[in-house]
Amino acid sequence: AGGLGAGAGAGGRERGRALNEPQRHRDVAPGPSLPDRMQERKVVSILCVDLVGFVARSDQADPEDIRSTLRPYYACVRQELVRWGGTVEKFIGDAVMAAFGAPVGHEDDAERAVRAALRIVEAVQELNAAEPGLELALRAAVTTGEAVVGRGARRVEGEGVATGDVVNTAARLQAIAPVGAVVVDEATYTARVSGRQLDL
Repeated sequence: AGGLGAGAGAGGRERGRALNEPQRHRDVAPGPSLPDRMQERKVVSILCVDLVGFVARSDQADPEDIRSTLRPYYACVRQELVRWGGTVEKFIGDAVMAAFGAPVGHEDDAERAVRAALRIVEAVQELNAAEPGLELALRAAVTTGEAVVGRGARRVEGEGVATGDVVNTAARLQAIAPVGAVVVDEATYTARVSGRQLDL
């Protein structure tokens, strides 16, 4: 896996290390299955973002205060995902998972996912500067690979846009990412867009 700091630029890549997954992160279980005719295999990029230390912080906070804190965070993340063409897969507490390439695909989905992740890290830093006391810290990961994509997935019934190892790997990589950084897997790192290697 490769790590990209929010302000690193082209020379800011670093190689990630394989570490044990923290216990609080579990594999993302697939939702109820869709009929075969409504599923297809596609290469997608998955972005997973999570706040660091927010669970412990929430244990001692009023529920209304937690909601007030998360509201601008969610809005910020959703705005950048939409801007770069991602689809929100799910909100899990203070974590957000999104898919690039499903249901609509682009030839540069891997690049879009990484740029969205970097921009989310920067945007949260801007939120902290604008709202003293917010003090949000996050980390993110992007993985690229084949997934089963559900067309017309019904979110209210627990059906996700994409399922597969690529989704679970994104959650694992996010758990070992340095605070304030983005980690990408090898497939994302070596993605080629219009004949050129991904360059960030």
